[in-house]
Amino acid sequence: MNEYDTLHELANAAKRINATSIKELFVTNSERLQEFTVSLRGMHVDFSRQKLDSETLGLLLNYAEQRKVAKFLAQMAEGEVVNISENLPAGHIKTRQQNNKSAEPIRQFVENLHKGIITGSDGRRISHIVHIGIGGSELGPRLVYDALKRSRGSAIKVRFVANVDAACINDALSGLDPASTLVFVVSKSFSTAETISNAKIARDWLNQHLGDNASSKQMYAITANAEKAGDFGIKAKNIFAFENHIGGRFSLWSSVGLSLAASLGNDNWQQLLAGARAMDQHLLQTPISRNLPILSALISFWNLNFLKTPARAIVPYAQRLSLLPLWLQQLIMESNGKSVTSTGKPADLLAAPVVFGDAGTNAQHAFFQALHQAPNPVPVDFIGVIKDAENHPGQSKALLANLLAQSIALMCGKNDQQNPQTNFSGDRPSTTILLDELTPFNLGGLLAFYEHETVVLAHLCRINPFDQWGVELGKELAVQMQNRLDGAVTPKYDLATEAMLKYINKRHDQ
Repeated sequence: MNEYDTLHELANAAKRINATSIKELFVTNSERLQEFTVSLRGMHVDFSRQKLDSETLGLLLNYAEQRKVAKFLAQMAEGEVVNISENLPAGHIKTRQQNNKSAEPIRQFVENLHKGIITGSDGRRISHIVHIGIGGSELGPRLVYDALKRSRGSAIKVRFVANVDAACINDALSGLDPASTLVFVVSKSFSTAETISNAKIARDWLNQHLGDNASSKQMYAITANAEKAGDFGIKAKNIFAFENHIGGRFSLWSSVGLSLAASLGNDNWQQLLAGARAMDQHLLQTPISRNLPILSALISFWNLNFLKTPARAIVPYAQRLSLLPLWLQQLIMESNGKSVTSTGKPADLLAAPVVFGDAGTNAQHAFFQALHQAPNPVPVDFIGVIKDAENHPGQSKALLANLLAQSIALMCGKNDQQNPQTNFSGDRPSTTILLDELTPFNLGGLLAFYEHETVVLAHLCRINPFDQWGVELGKELAVQMQNRLDGAVTPKYDLATEAMLKYINKRHDQ
């Protein structure tokens, strides 16, 4: 049987599965929980409430073998070219290896910062870092910074700036003492319009308050383009390398995470990397039938292409993980939202669900009505933390109780033939991920788990998850729109755009 035959068999399996329910799958397979549950250090994952049986899982595992998933992952880890359209390797696994060449400069910087060797322009100790970046240069670091508030090993606080909206940079700089603030400009190309625009404002802010040379001492660049950073006015010793073969959304483990290392401290930063590294080892060394990222990718592949569920909800029952859905939205949709395969042919398989979510229990009062009773089922990832560090065990148990209750309600529903308004069909799939604690190690493992799942899903669908050409066209047009708003008369656009330009300019100038 080849992979196309397996896809045909999976389509037949979907017809069979649609005629049963998730509850019935537990009845017909007494070993289901053991078969669909995997535990690692600090993490327990239960796929048993997903809508597939052992036979279907066997077909999916066969498909993974036919697609040579394990070989592809080994090639990626070894630094072979896997980003076909840009002829590049994917270097994110190497960034968290212990012998990674960028590790020592980060460690030394953090040590010098905490010892007071690195100071503001007048010798004052650093209290704040303003981290300027967008997309993967900001989302991952901001998620980790929020998630690990209880693990931060220093008093250094970080404020993040992404949007070109001036409100973002204004809020970040508000109330800060320029003499005790460092500014990190994070951009692989050092030409990202939003980042450079915000960096100019921060540079002017430093120089205005501290003198013309202040920015050269207190601004740092994390980039693959040292020349442009130098042209901007950043000293060579303040430039940290960001390898060109690391995609932004996979980059927080590299020097992009410098602000995190500064806030967490070297020990916690190393634990974050160690957790990701442990998941890397699990990915590369574990048979696919017990391999967490591969199993999760196969289930997402099944849901998207055979059960026809085009969306996916991410609901962390932990307020400190409230940015996880946003991070995953970029990771999955920017990586896998492609309509052509890696060889340029039309893609006939879907690899990118519409990802959305929020922290539980907030989400229950927002979109859970649709999850329970709308006609289109949406698979849900529930993420919980068993022991938190907030010193209110009653609240923690309430969170976990809600997580368990929602997963039961989605699967079992409620049969009320007397009142259709309070009838719940149930049979709605979910995965539950439990972390023992929200430690740097466990968080590193969780984020690496989702990175690997995304890459495997892309490979199953024959697409390249490491490029993002879809964001380029809008960026190019934005430059032209800016010129038109600044008074240029060409080029001309469609009637609707021309009318909008005219309206904006008229109202803006009044």
